[in-house]
Amino acid sequence: MQQQAKRVRLLVADDHALVAAGLKSMLEPRFDVVAVVEDGRTLVRVAEEQKPDVVLLDISMPELNGIDAARQIGQLLPKTKVIFVTMYADPTFVREAFRAGAAGFVAKRSAPTELEQAIETVLKGKLYITPLVTKDFLGSVLTGDQSGGMADKLTPRQREVLQLVAEGLSAKEIAEKLHITTKTVEFHKSGIMRALGVHTTLDLVKYAIRHGLASA
Repeated sequence: MQQQAKRVRLLVADDHALVAAGLKSMLEPRFDVVAVVEDGRTLVRVAEEQKPDVVLLDISMPELNGIDAARQIGQLLPKTKVIFVTMYADPTFVREAFRAGAAGFVAKRSAPTELEQAIETVLKGKLYITPLVTKDFLGSVLTGDQSGGMADKLTPRQREVLQLVAEGLSAKEIAEKLHITTKTVEFHKSGIMRALGVHTTLDLVKYAIRHGLASA
């Protein structure tokens, strides 16, 4: 009797419940969706527990954005493929995604069959980028032209603090969430402002929105 092929295990992360449910419903006939999560911190924890073959995630998510979540997953699970499924098709976000170790990038306005194609492509060890991204930019990604990204300006901890500031948390709330002191939060916030050349919390929020760390 011929042995049945092992089904690919997927982990889906999106903070919009309807989108997440739609992805799960669309993919389950062909793949095993092991979990659906709504924020970046839960994503990293569940990924470490479930060890999926592929993670599908958005860029903008509460608690921890998709870019930094992808970096952490890459360190914890180097064999797991990461595909961004997002409304952010701007070249800046695509570049940040691949800098973070993504294997694929699909726009939410893409056809449903494109996501299945992306999953199949990355499992073969290849990169997948939606055709909605220009060919010129695709060339710059593949040739390593990745200068000027957010990661060059801020440390991982600074990006975490920046996102939580943009989400409206106080210094005390950020300190509790990250298990650091309030004084350390203020230190990071000052460092972020110096690195970005901004002077107000509003400027920080605007920067976070532009880079997909928070929703407008």
